[in-house]
Amino acid sequence: MKKNILITGTSTGVGLESALLFAREGYKVYATMRNLDKAEPLHDAISKEGLDITVLPLDVTKVDTIKDTVATIIKADGKLDILLNNAGAGFAKTLEQTSLEEIDWVTNVNYLGVVKTTQAVLPHMRAAKSGHIINITSVGGLVGQPFSELYCGAKFAVEGFTEALASYVGEPFNIKFSLVEPGGIATEFMNNAVAKTSNDKGEMVTGAYKPIFDTFLQGAQDRAANGDATAYQTPEQVAAIILDLAKEENPPLRKRTSDWAEQLCHLKTKADPTGNKLLQEVKAKFL
Repeated sequence: MKKNILITGTSTGVGLESALLFAREGYKVYATMRNLDKAEPLHDAISKEGLDITVLPLDVTKVDTIKDTVATIIKADGKLDILLNNAGAGFAKTLEQTSLEEIDWVTNVNYLGVVKTTQAVLPHMRAAKSGHIINITSVGGLVGQPFSELYCGAKFAVEGFTEALASYVGEPFNIKFSLVEPGGIATEFMNNAVAKTSNDKGEMVTGAYKPIFDTFLQGAQDRAANGDATAYQTPEQVAAIILDLAKEENPPLRKRTSDWAEQLCHLKTKADPTGNKLLQEVKAKFL
């Protein structure tokens, strides 16, 4: 039986390209998204290429949709080989100007969604003593960046969550854990962040922070507009790295996806680029 993979957030970007690439490589893909109205690109590819992709509804903020989708996969295949936690959303705003509702939202989408989806999948992988959980974080999961404290905080949380799980679930139950840490990705990610955090005048940040934010945003927009190859990757490039990671017999705990990402994080990662050394030390110290 071919390997299968559950991917969250496949309507656009890295999730969409990962679903297509894994299917073209012979995997059975369960491509999920919150809004099935955005599934047309997947359906077009399925029709044109005969890809083995099943599109299912899954909102990472709603536990019932997670459980229903996992149950559907287990009923169909009796197993789940790979979970790719890709769903996430950008958020750029000052803490002072962020509402409590927005704090809950960015945390739910970028952190708690990963926790809940992993929780639903783990019993099946543990019983099978086989599986690979790949969590997409960001260089923002290693390096805090201006106006991204809530987004970075959520991604830092995913990093710690994954590292801790790997320390005691990985080896005894033959479950692999990997963190994929891209830098900038040339998608609508920043545009979505702008739309989500702007007020009715189109302003994301006002008051004393505005001059600093305008400089920050202009730099991000200039890099994207100029197609800065050092800072931005395409979704296809990141998807290819995820596929290679999934094929590795002993994948690293951490994987940056570009030289730019490596350079940004090097002060935190140069002693242990993959995270595997520290993972082994933690296991030796505590278990």
